[in-house]
Amino acid sequence: MALLPTIQTPADLKRLSLGQLADVSREIREAIFEQVSKSGGHLAPNLGVVELTVALHYVFDFGHDRLLFDVGHQCYPHKLLTGRLGMLDQLRTRNGMTGFPEPRESAYDLFSVGHAGTGISTAVGMARGDTMNGEGFDPASNKAGRRVVTMIGDASIVNGVAMEGLNNAGTLNRQFLVILNDNGMSISKPQGAMAAYFDRVRINPLYAEMKKTAKRVLKNIPGGGMVGDAYHRMGEAAKATICEDAWFEHFGLLTIGPIDGHDLPELVEFLAEARDFDRPMVLHVKTVKGKGYGFAEGDASTFHSPASFNYDPDSCRVEIKKEGRSFTSAFGEAMVEMMGRDPKVVACTAAMAGGTGIDKVLPRFPERSFDTGICESHALDMMAGLAKTGWKPFFAVYSTFLQRAFDQAFQEVSLQGLAVRLCLDRAGLVGGDGAVHHGFCDVSILRVLPRAAIMAAADEPSLLASLEFMRTHDSGLSAVRYPRDNVSDALAAFGACPPFELGRARALVECERPDVAMLAFGTMVVSALKAVESMGPEVRVNVYDARFAKPVDAALIRSLLERGIPMVTIEDHGPHGGFGAAVVEAAAEMGLNAGLVTRMALPDEWIYQNSRGEQLKEVGLDPASIAAAVRHAAAGGEREMAPVVEVKGQRVRV
Repeated sequence: MALLPTIQTPADLKRLSLGQLADVSREIREAIFEQVSKSGGHLAPNLGVVELTVALHYVFDFGHDRLLFDVGHQCYPHKLLTGRLGMLDQLRTRNGMTGFPEPRESAYDLFSVGHAGTGISTAVGMARGDTMNGEGFDPASNKAGRRVVTMIGDASIVNGVAMEGLNNAGTLNRQFLVILNDNGMSISKPQGAMAAYFDRVRINPLYAEMKKTAKRVLKNIPGGGMVGDAYHRMGEAAKATICEDAWFEHFGLLTIGPIDGHDLPELVEFLAEARDFDRPMVLHVKTVKGKGYGFAEGDASTFHSPASFNYDPDSCRVEIKKEGRSFTSAFGEAMVEMMGRDPKVVACTAAMAGGTGIDKVLPRFPERSFDTGICESHALDMMAGLAKTGWKPFFAVYSTFLQRAFDQAFQEVSLQGLAVRLCLDRAGLVGGDGAVHHGFCDVSILRVLPRAAIMAAADEPSLLASLEFMRTHDSGLSAVRYPRDNVSDALAAFGACPPFELGRARALVECERPDVAMLAFGTMVVSALKAVESMGPEVRVNVYDARFAKPVDAALIRSLLERGIPMVTIEDHGPHGGFGAAVVEAAAEMGLNAGLVTRMALPDEWIYQNSRGEQLKEVGLDPASIAAAVRHAAAGGEREMAPVVEVKGQRVRV
């Protein structure tokens, strides 16, 4: 009989024998694999933490104790052990299981988290809070108190915030456990000196000396005999150690490991000892990303978060389903071409080589391309240094992760007047990853920087044209945004894509006296054209590819508003400080009637997981909703802020 369906809470798991945990682990691994093959999602990172997660829930009581994830995409096994197996078949959709920890979904998820580096710091905060509330675990005075565990992995330990968290964790005078899930991988191959350090730890041959150290430390650990027995039973092959001089010891955290993260008896014994320890501790666990499926183990980067795929178990062949050409692929190939003809161009990413297309550049130009690992702040500072020395740096980063480097965009780039180029992948709504990954505020945060040039690409030719503009734009920070989507050929009918000119829009559909003018930013241009096509000749509509959110095309705005032509701005960005706000501000500054401007943007609320297409419909940025807004603008004349109306059952601001 299958065991996983009988587990509604971790209490059900605890009723199983230690021997049955291997069967539960196998069933979890198979369930995750089967679903991700259908829907896409984070595969390899979750396959790698199955036994570790089972052991954690077997030893601790996370209905009472605290479990905080650092890299949230490793949470699928945790969710299946906390009553969410029935939600797995709709993974990453609105009615199904989210791909990241989500408190709206379960009390076992403490934070909605999708950015790396934060887990240790939030865990320190909860540990301090529980202690001040008199609820913290203490082996002598409060055995019923709450324990705190945080799991960090996929090389996010190199993140600067993680370092700050470790520095503070060492000052805790209580139980505090950091699980370092060391799979030798980040999203792709981890970078930097710390990654090399962990490699050395895993292969260091000086085990005899380490054993001597372990024995000395064990004498001073309450219950150390259990750890010692477990340690010796593991033998040479497991290479487990307790090191007085381990790297984390400098932060004041006792370090145990590395231990085998797929050996359930060893994990349970070590965790049972760590559970009642009265000082901060790091348990270094060695796992295999993609564990259980050879193709995922062998290519963990590709199968980190694949689209749906077909798997033939007989031949072990895997075919990832692809539909169309992505903006990411177009960007990667454009960078290869640009770097081939301009020897001063350099490229960088922060652990997202495959996700941003920089993986196409790295092998071709290894001396001019960099993967810094999960440290966006450092990456942008490094780009500033390269710009200062005469290079032309392009930093490819997800829009949602740009926020982590805003201070560097301000201080080291914009304030210095340096020409650093930001290529913002995953801008706008991102689909199944949901609220933790939407790129909804990149325009807002960059618009505050003096002399910044902020663009959006509508299709592949405009993406290439924007990159070429950035290559020769030397007067300050520049950025182009584009979504996690396929490129469209809808603009091909309008002829060759003209070069980008600072602050100039491109007219696509234009008549002398339109009823309404649409200024669309980025891929919303395609939706605007579809909306016009659906309306027919009943409303005369001009359509412009805005191209720039800073500076906006002031001459175009003046021309339209001075003639009393209502305008509709469209963007897949938040309403505050975005493209539409820039248009309204420009109109007001010129003394024009800003009440003629209707803004369509993402609502001022969180948009949760679903397909990107469904999310656009939900927020009223699909062609039907745009058409309704245009009709309303044509008929309504002046307006202050666009009212909310019903469009196909959706509440849309028009």
